[in-house]
Amino acid sequence: MSKDTYIHKVLPGEPGGPLVFAFHGTGGDENQLLGFARELVPGATVVSPRGDVSEMGAARFFRRTGEGVYDMDDLARATAKMAGFVTAHVEAAKPSAVYALGYSNGANILASVLFAAADAFDAVALMHPLIPFAPEVNGSLEGRRVLITAGRRDPICPPELTSRLDAYLRDAGADVRLEWHEGGHEVRPNEIEAVKHLFASGEREK
Repeated sequence: MSKDTYIHKVLPGEPGGPLVFAFHGTGGDENQLLGFARELVPGATVVSPRGDVSEMGAARFFRRTGEGVYDMDDLARATAKMAGFVTAHVEAAKPSAVYALGYSNGANILASVLFAAADAFDAVALMHPLIPFAPEVNGSLEGRRVLITAGRRDPICPPELTSRLDAYLRDAGADVRLEWHEGGHEVRPNEIEAVKHLFASGEREK
């Protein structure tokens, strides 16, 4: 496990404070959600990796063979690599809490890491995830807080798949909140407020 397996940026926070991982969407990079994550959890250390796959010049965290069709072998590779990256940073920082947020493709790799390492995070925000397969959760998500945000008219992430992901996570024991808006794949203010509430609630519980 290495802290440097991905190109990434770190915003240092208070020693021993929360650690927040931020995962960008397709075509983004390590800067896309860096400042946003810091605003969500002031004083936290923020770690934001860049996806190591290029799709016609757009950075992603794993390969796909078509819109909504994932290369499952490459997803498995990326999930193991990212889980190791997360673990290395957590072990080095020894934080009071570990949070993560991801948008679109970033939400997808975050969800996959959550399935593979159920105890990796205290709370996660999955913004417009698309999980077109039945996940296998390694362990229990009991006590893990998960926020899913989605658009009811999202052309990339069909609402029925969002609802199915919600059900999968609940069945695995997660404390899930589903936040909808009436638009598409864009991020809207109610989603941002929901993410702020998710992480702020975790801080109050500490």
